[in-house]
Amino acid sequence: MASQENQDLGPDLTLGVPLATFANRKSLSGHVAGESVLLAQVGEDLLAVGGACTHYSAPLGDGIVVGDTVRCPWHHACFSLRTGEALQAPAFDALSCWKVEQRGDKVFVTEKLAREAATAPERVTADQPQRIVIIGGGAAGFAAAEMLRRRNFAGELTMLSADSDAPYDRPNLSKDYLAGTAEEAWIPLRSQKYYAKKGIDLQLQTLASRIDTGARTVFTADGSSFPFDRLLIATGAEPIRLPIPGADRANVFVLRSLADSRAIIRGTQKAKAAVILGAGFIGLETAAALRARGLDVHVVAPDARPLEKVLGPQLGDFIRSLHEQNGVVFHLKTTATRIDEQSVTLDSGQVVDADLVIVGVGVKPRITLAKEAGLATDRGIVVNENLETSIPGIFAAGDVAQWQDAATAETRHVEHWVVAERHGQRAAENMLGTPQPFRSVPFFWSAHYDVSIRYVGYARSWDDIEIDGNIEKRDCMIGYKKDGKIVAIAAIGRDIQALDCEVAMAARPS
Repeated sequence: MASQENQDLGPDLTLGVPLATFANRKSLSGHVAGESVLLAQVGEDLLAVGGACTHYSAPLGDGIVVGDTVRCPWHHACFSLRTGEALQAPAFDALSCWKVEQRGDKVFVTEKLAREAATAPERVTADQPQRIVIIGGGAAGFAAAEMLRRRNFAGELTMLSADSDAPYDRPNLSKDYLAGTAEEAWIPLRSQKYYAKKGIDLQLQTLASRIDTGARTVFTADGSSFPFDRLLIATGAEPIRLPIPGADRANVFVLRSLADSRAIIRGTQKAKAAVILGAGFIGLETAAALRARGLDVHVVAPDARPLEKVLGPQLGDFIRSLHEQNGVVFHLKTTATRIDEQSVTLDSGQVVDADLVIVGVGVKPRITLAKEAGLATDRGIVVNENLETSIPGIFAAGDVAQWQDAATAETRHVEHWVVAERHGQRAAENMLGTPQPFRSVPFFWSAHYDVSIRYVGYARSWDDIEIDGNIEKRDCMIGYKKDGKIVAIAAIGRDIQALDCEVAMAARPS
């Protein structure tokens, strides 16, 4: 017989819980036959869904219930409590749904419902395009293709990807995968069989070379052509290369693709010391990963503090101290002037030993294809609030898109993984003739050793910084204020507050 309580999973919900449990709470974590289940109250209804996020298995009981949705505490995926559908990336797979029964003053969770009955999406009623082409196999491109099929788009769907690998989990490339604690089998977003099953024509190692907007056709470098009724440009961004002697050496790498990460891992097998040029998120996550592999790591950057331009001086100092405690050596307010086979020379004249060099000085959006096609471009491809470009029927999403935020009227160009995925999802629905403005609040996370930072909102600049809690104790909420209003927050150890901030920002009137 199942026990009444399970130390890890909570109460056995088949045995029933008192209705009074929900007098002062919206949800309860429990289990059915050892499987994690979340029981939640929505109005007069009690609903039960799987208790673990389908992205990285975070416990949804540690998240928050908003209306008839539940939000993941780690990476802010959003699920419907009524259908289990993953409404908002980074999760794509639906939660299981369970049957709930009320008997007297107790509520019981009994059996798992059939997936089809729980998650069948509403069929699009508008006239659908017959052919959709997606240029790009990254976050936005994959999310768009997945959503198009989820929304029952039945026409031809082609993805043109210059990458040699099917869409994969890019954030992990500088985190656990590079550190050696995540298997490569975990990295693909879907198996190869998925694309065949869903009728997605995934063309890898295929470079789009020209868009004929009049003929509504994409041409590729090998001479192939792909006509479209709707087009999504999700070409992403590319790493900036340094114009210094030695930057093209075999021991110098950038980190953008799975192939890049594999190459760095191969390089670590014989390397003893690494120099990372750049103290941004990619550079510092890479530093942590290489320290996990036992390499000596030096970080070189022109900034006074790491990440100060994004997170401010207080958090920048903390992150520097955290890395130094783990053995990283910083060379700040300096740049590299030369890379040799076993060393890097700095503008101060100092020579730092290095048999492995990673350049992480930023990226630039790939807008050339769009610009040559006559689309409006600026820092990215200019799109309206529906993610449609200056030419009707052509959309852009992800790192390459520049859009105007509906709530603030602020022009935004954000290079975040989750933003790109949510762009792709919204663009997909808009391509199917059900236009909805993109209103998702930007979110990203960054991991440094045992510290994870959640960032919500958008602050290109700020007037003031407010700190609630203690940064050194890894329990804090940092608010970035512009014109007296919090426009972004960074949080450590405050998952619920970070979620609450995202919900509050999304609810601000436009």
